[in-house]
Amino acid sequence: MFDIYCMQMGGKTNLPKNAQYTRYNNTHLATIKRIVKKAQTEYVWVVSDLCDYTNFDFTWQPVPWEADQIHCWASNNQQYGDTFLIPVSAFKRQADTLKVLGWYKHINWHSDGVRRTTLGNMYDWIYYSNARFEFTPNLWEKRILHSFGKNGSVLLVPRDCKQYFRTQYYDYPYILRHTDWKVNEKPQDIVFISYEEKNADLNYNILKKRYPRAKRVHGIKGMEKAYYEAARISETDWFFAVFAKTRLHEDFDFSYLPDRLQGDKHYIFNCKNKINGLEYGHMGVILYNRNLVLNSPDFDTLGLDYTMSHRHDVVPQVSCYGVFDTSPFETWRSAFREAIKLAQLLDKNPTIETRYRLKVWRTVAHGDFAQYCIDGANHGVEYYKLFKNNSFELKKINSWDWLWGYFDGKYWNEFSVKSLCI
Repeated sequence: MFDIYCMQMGGKTNLPKNAQYTRYNNTHLATIKRIVKKAQTEYVWVVSDLCDYTNFDFTWQPVPWEADQIHCWASNNQQYGDTFLIPVSAFKRQADTLKVLGWYKHINWHSDGVRRTTLGNMYDWIYYSNARFEFTPNLWEKRILHSFGKNGSVLLVPRDCKQYFRTQYYDYPYILRHTDWKVNEKPQDIVFISYEEKNADLNYNILKKRYPRAKRVHGIKGMEKAYYEAARISETDWFFAVFAKTRLHEDFDFSYLPDRLQGDKHYIFNCKNKINGLEYGHMGVILYNRNLVLNSPDFDTLGLDYTMSHRHDVVPQVSCYGVFDTSPFETWRSAFREAIKLAQLLDKNPTIETRYRLKVWRTVAHGDFAQYCIDGANHGVEYYKLFKNNSFELKKINSWDWLWGYFDGKYWNEFSVKSLCI
């Protein structure tokens, strides 16, 4: 009977009493090379503690014309298995030239394989879906991260490679996507966020009729507190935030699923502005990462724009229409806040696109309260120029009460602010 060496890979198996256990040296090839150096028999069995050898025949021997071949038994349906009969002398002659085990000149594949019962400490399954299925990875070479489904709802992650995952799985250099595997992931929650907007109930009812799973957060003072409450009532890893001054686009269906390989980030969808025709992320539906919201730093330490202060991405899909010209104040408020943000962005990272957007806000508007939109944008640019180096003053624009007072100060001598907002 030939010597039996078992690679210790974090499993538990049943072997003959004469079997010797040896530390796994990162790859099958490296471990086999070390075993062969101390082999005492003509052949050696190299097996793994990931497999079940209950009925395996360790008395098996190759026919003479297969004497120099490596014999490899499949692990489940994986041809590149974990059970080998190694011809010691023939292997030693090729050992120095082998960079990977598959380079060996003659390998005889045995499809009547051995059942692999576990992945030991080689891999961990990570599930973002209820899907469960059988998959037997190849362990011969560098460990590959396997992603299943179009957005990686199920991942098979190498356990000894987690140091690579700094911010996202894409930091790992060896990824194989199995996009043809059907994996159903639960749709992300929908949360409607409203304050005192005139069309809030109307827009929420439209949303609720189309998507009964939608929830609502209403009237919470402080934007960051409203977002926190939305994250708290969400039961999914992300949630779609829909804002009260928008009307859902006919083709938007909330079916988008975040790419799980990208890690925690927010996703911003475009909005079609009905007042000035611009189409970009302002007022759009946002797919907020629940973990980032719940564990967000103190609001005072964030930038002027809450969403863009976190990791984020833009999805170039129109999600809604921006219909915010329901009163002079609501029209002015939206333009004032957005112009300040655009002015700051233009200051820090000037682009033609940002310059164009700000120009449109300051010069183009249609509807009953068009002038308040243009005024709001120009007031916002003036305010930014005054306080561009004072983050405390700039962040006041996130307080509805403060905005009301500022608006009042701009228009009090024209006519009653109260009558403007009825």
